[in-house]
Amino acid sequence: MPSISKKGQHMPQSPIRKLVPYAEMAYKQGKTVYHLNIGQPDIKTPEIALDAVKVHSLEILAYTRSEGSDEYRTKIANYYSKHDIHLTKSDIIVTTGGSEALMFAFGSVMDTDDEVIIPEPFYANYNGFSTASGVNIVPVISKIEDNFALPPIEEFEKLITPKTKAILICNPGNPTGYLYSKEEIKKLAHIVKKHNLFLISDEVYREFAYDGVQHYSIMQEEDIAEHAIMIDSVSKRYSMCGARIGCIVSKNKDVISTALKFAQARLSPPTLAQIASEAALQTPQSYFDDVIEEYVARRNTLISELEKIEGVKVAKPKGAFYCIVELPVKNSDAFAQWLLESFDVDGETIMVAPAAGFYSTPGVGLNQIRIAYVLNQGSLIKAVSILKEALKVYKD
Repeated sequence: MPSISKKGQHMPQSPIRKLVPYAEMAYKQGKTVYHLNIGQPDIKTPEIALDAVKVHSLEILAYTRSEGSDEYRTKIANYYSKHDIHLTKSDIIVTTGGSEALMFAFGSVMDTDDEVIIPEPFYANYNGFSTASGVNIVPVISKIEDNFALPPIEEFEKLITPKTKAILICNPGNPTGYLYSKEEIKKLAHIVKKHNLFLISDEVYREFAYDGVQHYSIMQEEDIAEHAIMIDSVSKRYSMCGARIGCIVSKNKDVISTALKFAQARLSPPTLAQIASEAALQTPQSYFDDVIEEYVARRNTLISELEKIEGVKVAKPKGAFYCIVELPVKNSDAFAQWLLESFDVDGETIMVAPAAGFYSTPGVGLNQIRIAYVLNQGSLIKAVSILKEALKVYKD
């Protein structure tokens, strides 16, 4: 029988989705499952985006340009200008989700066996993107005791080798909810300029910044225009995960022209989804104000309830809609599976994401989970109460 590639064998499973069969089994047993495992917002997609697809006048669902339509890219640039990021449409390539934008970035600036430094824990699919690209992740560990703040710059410099090509951050962070300060971004800007590296920033949660703190983008650091690559997406901003529209942004013309080659190889981003995403840019600020207010309330409720459980440690997120929770268990993978297979409270249980998959360092994060607070406050309170009862009876 033909063999699977080594690359395929090494591709990691998603810690977010690998428990799905156990959740499906729980459903078949008649259980209610509260999904804390995945960042699928329950916020309604703006009607203006949905209506744009319903009333389009297209007679042929044709290809668009590989870099995305001129109209949409121009409007994206206008959106960024409101956030003190000044670009032209030529600095933007529309992609099939932020994931494709990351793959384009990896392929454009790194070769096989090159290294990218990433503060961990990090978005689990970075592991998959690096494996698919033949790139090695070099982690610099941030700690729950420090609320997952950026590690000292000295820790980054210790890790830089001739193979190092880039530093990658997620701001605000998935899975930690950490929001990088302006000072931290400036420190990273200094180090990439000093060592001639790229700084890739995944900013898909940029709208979700709390407690009066403003998001600060790497694209606002004009001194690193040739070093900076921003990744973005409509998925979370407009609750349009299924649209699969993102973009890669850089003022480095070589990066954009190289990424365009990858974009041409997949022909074009989806036409109808671009129409919806272009319309979504007209979403009024009141939509975001309401969404932020709701997520802050959910965060506060979740953190308050978790802090009541003995032996549980949680970092308070400043952005996005995730938090890392440390549990009094040895292996959160086994615990998460047990929750779905063997535990319920009056026919209800929870699904969480084991956090070890958000690290590349073996053995780290084994007693942690990621919780996405994308449920209403009542459901979050119920879910945490189930977690509390589960911890009382669970045996490692």
